[in-house]
Amino acid sequence: MSNDRQPSCKERVRAEYRREIATIRKLWEQYVANPEAHDDEYGNWTEHGLCFAYVPPGTDQKRGFFRYQISTGGPGDEFRFYCDERLQLTRVEYWFLDWFDGAKVVVNGAARKLCDEIWADWLECEVPQSAMKSAE
Repeated sequence: MSNDRQPSCKERVRAEYRREIATIRKLWEQYVANPEAHDDEYGNWTEHGLCFAYVPPGTDQKRGFFRYQISTGGPGDEFRFYCDERLQLTRVEYWFLDWFDGAKVVVNGAARKLCDEIWADWLECEVPQSAMKSAE
């Protein structure tokens, strides 16, 4: 008899996180060096991910956050950026989500520095501010 059990999100989240942060690092570094750069396997930074949106508090969570959604469906993944009232980044989480299941990794170390750099660029371009206005 075969075991058809799929691994849980908790069992998969670290490997998925490492894969995705490596992709983002590669695309971001290419973008910083040349905004027109294109990777044959992953495309370019501006095409990566599905959307960036603000999820306000009270929609299944107490604290609002900015969602950088990489993929949807079963499974899906996203980065959640939490900040203070001045839009200063306080926490970043990577979430791996599958049907009725989900797990997260808190982004730290070199990956957090990468996220800080990306967040600073988004702030300069007013991406978070625009996302908040769209959510009103």
